[in-house]
Amino acid sequence: MATMESLIGLVNRIQRACTVLGDYGGDDNAFSSLWEALPSVAVVGGQSSGKSSVLESIVGRDFLPRGSGIVTRRPLVLQLNKTEDGSQEYAEFLHLPKQRFTDFSVVRKEIQDETDRITGKTKQISPVPIHLSIYSPYVVNLTLIDLPGLTKVAVEGQPESIVQDIEAMVHSYVEKPNCIILAISPANQDIATSDAIRHCREVDPTGERTFGVLTKLDLMDKGTNALDVLEGSSYRLQHPWVGIVNRSQADINKNVDMIVARRKEREYFATSPDYGHLANKMGSEYLAKLLSKSLESVIRARIPSITSTINKSIDELESELDHLGRPIGVDAGAQLYTILELCRAFDRIFKEHLDGG
Repeated sequence: MATMESLIGLVNRIQRACTVLGDYGGDDNAFSSLWEALPSVAVVGGQSSGKSSVLESIVGRDFLPRGSGIVTRRPLVLQLNKTEDGSQEYAEFLHLPKQRFTDFSVVRKEIQDETDRITGKTKQISPVPIHLSIYSPYVVNLTLIDLPGLTKVAVEGQPESIVQDIEAMVHSYVEKPNCIILAISPANQDIATSDAIRHCREVDPTGERTFGVLTKLDLMDKGTNALDVLEGSSYRLQHPWVGIVNRSQADINKNVDMIVARRKEREYFATSPDYGHLANKMGSEYLAKLLSKSLESVIRARIPSITSTINKSIDELESELDHLGRPIGVDAGAQLYTILELCRAFDRIFKEHLDGG
């Protein structure tokens, strides 16, 4: 396990380096994109699907911006790092090196401020990711990429192309064969109309890379349940569906602790007449462990291709440096040496020209 945990940490460091160097995928890279080769877990869901609540349940902290419309306007690369029991929880941002945040309400504000720094106060979106690392004894080693929520219409203040822009961004992540898709759908809506499942069908028709999550089970009409989905008879995936019970809006308003919310979630499934027989495979804690194990497996399988991409990138950069010429020294001695080397090269080429007639 220690080896796999260090591998997840290594992938996290490579992701951070890619972002610093301006490589976050897309088709406009002059060189091979290392970001594209790295395994990831992309979180996909429509607006109001409970996506943010699922992430906060996995982390055990209330730290994401909330509001109406598009709240997530830049990809959030959330890197979770398990620490020793009893250690203090803290967060770090890549764009604020060496600053530790222990107040997660400040983390929420910084996510919003950093989003506005790139997109402005408008409701535009940007592909430039925000990197947030959280260190806590209550998490598993896992990396998740939270993407903007899928929407069907543009509202006031949004560009007309916002629906297509978000779909294109989500598609650019989930189409990668090394991407695990966390597809979040609310249980109180027909699964056939789920935006997340629609995208998964397009890029992963066999369901090999998709993990289905069903939220808001406690908000379904009385006398109904979601067993047809959770047991795979309605829409089957290669991996089992996981049911989640998030905090209610009343709990959020009362600032109910996330650890308390986790306990309530466990109690809900354990005592539910509909889902009691599935209780050991339901809930945010089980989901986090399932995703961590799956990400480890994908990393292990992709190590050769990651190594190949790194070597290819090195060769491409070396070739570009040779084409551009090596750096010229700043001190007088180094500059004189460079001039002498150029003179010798000119002398050699001139002689070869004369010898050739």
